[in-house]
Amino acid sequence: MSMPRHLASQPPFPSTRLRRLRQAGWARSLVAEHALRPADLVQPFFVLEGHGRREPVPSLPGIERLSIDLLLPQIERCARLGIPMVALFPCTPAERKTVDGREAWNPDNLLCRAIRAVKKAVPEIGVMGDVALDPYTTTGQDGIVADGVILNDETIEALVRQALCQAAAGCDVIAPSDMMDGRVGAIRKALDEAGHAQAIIMAYAAKYASAFYGPFRDAVGSASALGKADKKTYQMDPANVREALREVALDIAEGADLVMVKPGLPYLDVVARVKEAFGVPTFAYHVSGEYAMVKAAAERGWLDGARCMEECLLAFKRAGADGILTYAALEVAERLARQG
Repeated sequence: MSMPRHLASQPPFPSTRLRRLRQAGWARSLVAEHALRPADLVQPFFVLEGHGRREPVPSLPGIERLSIDLLLPQIERCARLGIPMVALFPCTPAERKTVDGREAWNPDNLLCRAIRAVKKAVPEIGVMGDVALDPYTTTGQDGIVADGVILNDETIEALVRQALCQAAAGCDVIAPSDMMDGRVGAIRKALDEAGHAQAIIMAYAAKYASAFYGPFRDAVGSASALGKADKKTYQMDPANVREALREVALDIAEGADLVMVKPGLPYLDVVARVKEAFGVPTFAYHVSGEYAMVKAAAERGWLDGARCMEECLLAFKRAGADGILTYAALEVAERLARQG
C-alpha cells in the first residue's frame, strides 16, 4: 500500500517529531481532530406506569425505569446540559400486551402520554419515539407473528398506526427500529398525508441481530416473552457490510431524514462506510450491552469507567457519527460541563 502523498512529503526524523504536539494539554487541544460535546448525545429513558415509581435495571448499572412524573426532572437536566434529544421506551404492563401489539397504537398509551408530558414541560428538547412492536407483543418480537413467521406487510400496517399516534402526541422524531422491508416509505407517506410532514424519521437502517441487546430487553420487559427465540429473519447478519449499505440506501430513498447503525462499537466499520457512502446525518446506538460491559468492569475496579466511556463515545465521532444514543449521555455531559 502506497503512503498518502501528504505523508510521503513530510521530512523524516529528527526534523519531524510528532511528540512535539503531545507535550502539553493546550497543544493536544489545538490539534485534536475530533471532540465530544453534549450536543452529540441522545439519552434513552425507560418509562413506567404509575406515579412516584422508579425501578433500577440490574443489568444496566445507573439506569432506572421511571414513572412520568420522575422522568420530567431528568429531561430538564438533559436540556440544561445541552443534550438536544431524548429517546423514550415504554415498559408496557403485561396485561396490555397482545399477539398483535395493539397497545402500540392506543393514543393514550404510556409512550404517548410520556411524549405529551415531556413536550409540555420541556418543549425545547427533541423527543424520539421508538416504532416497533416488541414492547407491546406477548411474543417479544418486533412484528406480528403467525405460524412462527414474522409478517412483514401486516406489521407495516401496525407500525404506520403506531407512528401516527406518536406524531399526534407531539413526537419530533419517529424512529422505526423494527427492520421490516418498506416500513420507512409507508410511514413517511402516512405522516405526510396526516399533516405531519415536519415529523423527522430516524431509520434504524442497519440494525444487526446482536447479542448486545440483552440489558435493553430486560429493561422494557421483552426478554422473558422472547425466550429462546431470535430476530434473525429481520435483523441483519453481523457478518454483512454491503447489505447494510443496501439497507441504508433503501431507507434514504423511502424518505428517512436520519439513519442509524446499531449496535455501535462492534460496527464502527459500518458507521464509517455509511457516512462515507451517503454523507447523510448518521447516528450510532451505543447499546445496552456495550454500556453494561464498561460499567461492570468499572465496578470491579478493572478499568477507569469514566475515561473508558468517553473513549468509546469519541470512537463513534472518529468513525463519522453525527450523533450517539447512549445510556451514558447524562453522566458524560455532566463531566464535560465540569471540565468547562
